[in-house]
Order: sequence, then C-alpha cells, then structure tokens
Amino acid sequence: MRVGVVFPQTEIPPDPAAIRDWAQAVEGMGFDHLIAYDHVIGANTASRPGWNMPYTHDTPFHEPLTLFAYLAGVTTTLELASGIVILPQRQAALFAKQAANADVFSGGRIRLGFGIGWNQVEYEALGVPFERRGARLDEQVDLMRRLWTGKPVTYDGRFHKVTDAGINPPPVRRSIPVWFGGTSEASMDRVARTGDGWIPVLAADKAKEKVAEMRDRVKAAGRDPGAVGIDNIIFVGNTIGGPVRGWEDAAADHAEWQAAGASHVTLHTMGAGLKTMDAHLDFLRRFKGAIA
Repeated sequence: MRVGVVFPQTEIPPDPAAIRDWAQAVEGMGFDHLIAYDHVIGANTASRPGWNMPYTHDTPFHEPLTLFAYLAGVTTTLELASGIVILPQRQAALFAKQAANADVFSGGRIRLGFGIGWNQVEYEALGVPFERRGARLDEQVDLMRRLWTGKPVTYDGRFHKVTDAGINPPPVRRSIPVWFGGTSEASMDRVARTGDGWIPVLAADKAKEKVAEMRDRVKAAGRDPGAVGIDNIIFVGNTIGGPVRGWEDAAADHAEWQAAGASHVTLHTMGAGLKTMDAHLDFLRRFKGAIA
C-alpha cells in the first residue's frame, strides 16, 4: 500500500523555501505521494453569520497545478496529487493543458482527484452555474482524456465544443490518472463507471465494508476492480465530535485500510496542534516509523 501526506497548506508559510524544504523532507522519509486540496476563493464570514463550512477568506490555499509545477522542480519521486480539484469551476481545455504541462515538468508524476464541490460562493465568483455540476464534471473528464492523447479532437457536448484541435505537449503517458472524491451514491457510481481511483474520507472501522462495496460497484460496471485505486484520507488531531488522535491512531488506521485492500492512504496533519513545520515533520517521522 502506498502512503502519502496532505500538503499542510493552511499551516505552512507561503514561502517557496519552506514549501521546498517540507516537500523534500517528506520525500526523504520515503512517502510516496502528497495530496493538495483546492479552493480558489474563500467566503468572508463577517457578511455570512450562518457560515459553518471549514474554510474562509482567511484560510490560505495554493492553486494545485501552480504548486505542482513548482514542486516538480524540487522533488524527484513524489507523486503530486490533487485531492480534490473542483473541476466544474474550471475551463476544461485550459485545465487539460495546464495539467499536461505539470505532468511533463514532473516527469509523469501527476495524479488528479476531482469533485463537484459544495461552495456556491466560488461557483458564483468563477461564473459557473452551481446546478448540473455533476453532468459538467463527467463531460469535462471525457473531453480532457481525449485531449491528453495528443491527437486532434472534435467534440460537441452539452457544455463543451472543440473542432479538430488538440494540445501539445501531451502528458508523459498520453494520459493522467483521474480519481474522484466523495462518498455519495452519485460519487461512488462515478468512480465505478469511469474513475481510475477513489478518494474517500472514512473512519477505519468502515474500511473493509467500503473497499468491498467499491470493488462490487466496479465489477458491476463491467470493469476490473483491481484497476481502480482507493486512497483514504486519515485525519489526526481534534476530530469533530471525537477524541484527539495521534500518530499511533493513524498507524492503526493504516493497518485497517491495508488489511481491507486499499491501494493508498494519505495522512492529514492540519488541525492537529502542530505549531511549526518541524512539528509536522516530527509527527510524520513517528508515523512512518510505526508503519515500517
């Protein structure tokens, strides 16, 4: 099972040197991948007294593909994964081009996680209707996969039109793995039908049940269950409505997901009371030592 970490972008300084040092330290510990979350803008809660979502305009977020283009030049082995990009907010052909470039710069180390999102404030600001975002996502992925082949594409869909045109350079493998987040029925069906993998956020006591369920869904869709990855995000710190969780708890979760047959897990250390980057890295070392 491959093991990664979530880029702690709400707690790491917006300093290129600090980001480089963190990524190189993570790579040096032998982690396989990093996942970066995505939000373009944040809501000002002063004008929204009922806001109860986790991120606001005070929460720092780096744009994932820009971040990956930088990290491609300062790392050599880490897979760089988005988890998740809210793809319906993006223009599909442009995002396909940007992702292909990041993949070239990284030597084929890009993995893309997509979802439909929940933040209507972002959709409004980016000029995209919140409605039908699931259908838009499905069409975007279909179009981008065609563009990534490097061949000219003619496409006439509900939301996109391309007439005999393509992108150059294409990704290293003429494709980029596409994973989907979410645990709703629609999200899991999307993974089963078209995804290269699934990025859930589930407690470890659900591991065996949910891995088996996804394998069954993929098989029912006429695909090979072994070809679809599962990368669960493991949270530590003061979980909502639960106890404070440390690296020992994360190591126990790792064992549960490994026994269930997941292909990946990714450790999320933000919100765990780690005040410095050294504290984040020390936590990761302890976790890595426990699962070695």
